[in-house]
Amino acid sequence: MAKNDKITLDPAKFAAAVLGGNAQYPDEENKLYIKRQLTLYLEATLLAQDFNKLEESQFDMAKAQQREDVLSKIIERRYH
Repeated sequence: MAKNDKITLDPAKFAAAVLGGNAQYPDEENKLYIKRQLTLYLEATLLAQDFNKLEESQFDMAKAQQREDVLSKIIERRYH
């Protein structure tokens, strides 16, 4: 993966993968298990969305920094 490649998560797929590793305890009531699964699903979905927003802003900041670097080099060569 290149330095400038951004990573995005599919929130629904990510949440489903998290749920896949969350088995019901042997003595756990179904209702409690379902509530735990729903909470975990929602938290995983929100986490993936937050990650995507952060990744997008980091990607934008990296692009802005690259533009600044190029402009600095142009200005430096033109005026020095």
